[in-house]
Amino acid sequence: MTAQSRLPSEQRINPEDALRSQRIRQGIMDAGNALRARHPWLEKNQSLIGMSIFLLSIAAIIGNAVAYAMGSIAWYVAIPVAALFMSFLHELEHDLIHSMYFRKSRFWNDFMMAGVWLFRPSTISPWVRRRLHIHHHKFSGTESDLEERGITNGEPWGIKRLLMTGDNMLAIYLRPVATIKMLKIFIRSEAKTREEARQIRRENVWGYFPLGFIHYALWHGFIVYHVGLLALTATGIEVTVPALLQATMHGVNFLVVVLCAPNALRTFSLHFVSSNMHYYGDVEKGNIVQQCQVWTTPWAIPLHLFCFNFAGTHAIHHFVVRDPFYIRQAIASGLYPLLRENGVRFNDFGTFKRANRMHAAASATSRARAEAGAAI
Repeated sequence: MTAQSRLPSEQRINPEDALRSQRIRQGIMDAGNALRARHPWLEKNQSLIGMSIFLLSIAAIIGNAVAYAMGSIAWYVAIPVAALFMSFLHELEHDLIHSMYFRKSRFWNDFMMAGVWLFRPSTISPWVRRRLHIHHHKFSGTESDLEERGITNGEPWGIKRLLMTGDNMLAIYLRPVATIKMLKIFIRSEAKTREEARQIRRENVWGYFPLGFIHYALWHGFIVYHVGLLALTATGIEVTVPALLQATMHGVNFLVVVLCAPNALRTFSLHFVSSNMHYYGDVEKGNIVQQCQVWTTPWAIPLHLFCFNFAGTHAIHHFVVRDPFYIRQAIASGLYPLLRENGVRFNDFGTFKRANRMHAAASATSRARAEAGAAI
């Protein structure tokens, strides 16, 4: 059975791309199998590896916070260090959504899901994200792909998109009508019954409760407080801050350095990379070859540092979902020639001008000429 014939009729794709996709899948499977054959412990201890990364990352985040509290490191060290280990937790969450760790133990899977959310409270609940992400794999690049549309994929680039990229709440506040429309399209595509539609709506409305609400109250409160004080000082207005508010902001400042700001840095890096390496709009539904590009450019290294080389490995995951993030990273560079040969684009930064479309929109003149030619 071919890759094309396995797809529903409405998702059948270009036969040439179906064959390309099949070749890429086989190459990824072979590379993963070869790595596991050389290192059998990777297969035997996958859950243990996941739990070890989980515990070490959380220990590093807590240790980083203690070091900052004791004055051993400055804020400009504490923030990137925490963001780095939070990026590991993001990768674990993604793998957990695909049940790569503790597949047979709901308790330990949920335990890890709770942990990765607790230390990345700026995100939507991972249990809510599971539905969004599975849908993303089925409908990547289409209108109903709420996971990517939610982080600005398909939006024209400008100040508005830049602000929304690093802040999930601003991504809602700055386009409320569009957000409601995106949610409705997602529900129509995903829900099979009215009850399921109501459930999905509730999930997404309350998806950030309670951790996200707390995180953004602290983060936005911190920004408003300090920007306000700075503005008043710049205009020569003397402000006496009440002692209680000073004490409160001292605690808020600490949480911002060890938790909120690292999450903002990690979020911006991930969302900037993810929203731009996924294509949108003129993608053939179900055509994996068209869904993602690969970034290998050196200027993306600072961003990739806080999202574990996402644009260098994520296209691989679209073709084969079975491999944990560290295996994808290990086999990625060896697969790049195969991806190139079979039509996956590399470093296609023209998408910044094209709002993530694969192709530039035809001009009115060229469209008129094409229509005239068709008429003749």
